[in-house]
Amino acid sequence: MKNIETLEDFYKKKLNCIPDNILSSLGHFNVFRLEDFGGPIENRCSPYTRKSYYKISMIIGKNKYEYADKTVDIRKNALLFSSPHIPYRWTPLDEDQKGFICIFTESFFSRFTSIRLNDYPVFKPGGQPVYFLNTAQLKKISSIFSRMLEEIASDYAFKYEVLRNYVFELIHEALKMEPASTLYTAADASSRISSQFAELLERQFPIESPGQRIHFRSASDFADQLSVHVNHLNKALKETTGKSTSTLIGDRILQESLSLLKYTDWNVSQIAYSLGFEAPTHFNNFFKKKTNQNPSQYRVI
Repeated sequence: MKNIETLEDFYKKKLNCIPDNILSSLGHFNVFRLEDFGGPIENRCSPYTRKSYYKISMIIGKNKYEYADKTVDIRKNALLFSSPHIPYRWTPLDEDQKGFICIFTESFFSRFTSIRLNDYPVFKPGGQPVYFLNTAQLKKISSIFSRMLEEIASDYAFKYEVLRNYVFELIHEALKMEPASTLYTAADASSRISSQFAELLERQFPIESPGQRIHFRSASDFADQLSVHVNHLNKALKETTGKSTSTLIGDRILQESLSLLKYTDWNVSQIAYSLGFEAPTHFNNFFKKKTNQNPSQYRVI
């Protein structure tokens, strides 16, 4: 897996220049039309890697979007959300690509609001980052991006406040497309514990080098870190997710193992070590129990 792609990398590849304000303490924001990024189709592919910035894309055209262990084929219109915490790859499948993208850093929001972007399902690991758009939705989303382009080109002193609002508008338009049951979050103690558990779990991923290793693998590991009894943690997670602590940990480790087997050339022993297994045979047994095949069989498919 490649190193994290920075904002500098993005500008060098896409526009062959780097803006003066890219390292501003106020954060960074920009918006583009996809048509601004010309050149051969192979030059417009995004390598499978994490980015140091957030991105929201509205794409018209045939594409393949790969994230975690999932692949989504986009045949026409889609809205995509990408965060620094989840590696992904975007591959255009035809020359006729239209749409918009906006990119921004965490600090573009964190300095001005207590709202955390990762609290929204569109940016959460395991959440829904891809939304297919019908004609009416495409028109509405296109209008928001067009207003972004108009605003960023203006001389209005508070234009970046307006642009932050447009980002939230995109997020909420996407969330309106989600079934209500997938968006509900209870504001009780169990929900808070679950949120803390999820943040601690995700902080260990993605694995980006064979020398990196996760440290929290058992329910008791997480309970100790959260200063709660393991039974209390398990009860809270059961209430909010319907799954046990061990199941949630195992599912996330499986997701990471699928990505590592698919997108790296590391051997099985290196992957097993990175995921906290004491021996490759333990990883093989875990993987086979979850998928009914061993890691080597999955890799050659």
